[in-house]
Parts: sequence; structure tokens; C-alpha cells
Amino acid sequence: MNADVYRSLSIIAEDSDLMKRAMIYLRKLAKQKQQDDASMSKEEFFSMIDKRMENYENGEYVSFTSPEEMHSYFEFL
Repeated sequence: MNADVYRSLSIIAEDSDLMKRAMIYLRKLAKQKQQDDASMSKEEFFSMIDKRMENYENGEYVSFTSPEEMHSYFEFL
């Protein structure tokens, strides 16, 4: 597959307009991929919420006395 991509790029390499269009499209695909990797499914989200609620009901949670303490906790993660 990589060879096919490189072969196609070599065909259009001398046409700057086509190369620009290819570059823009590849950047768009890369951005979509990054966003897809960072997002979670609806099921994963609600599963996480359910787990946190169970932890809270069992007395397992973190509390903070100040915004600075919370900030340093999140920086540690």
C-alpha cells in the first residue's frame, strides 16, 4: 500500500497544483485520524461514568482543598 502511495505521488510530483491538493488532503486525513484516536465511543464514555459512580459510592474518590492542589494533581497525571 505504501508503495502505491509513493508511486502515485511520483506521478504527480511535477505538477505543483496536484501536489498541493494532495498535501491538503493528506493533512485533512491525518487530522481526522488524530481526532478519531483521541475520542471514545459512547459506550466507553458511559462505562467510565458508571465505574466512577461505583467508586464514589464505595468512598473511593479524590477531593481537593484548593484549585492549586487540583491543578498539581492533574499535572502529575
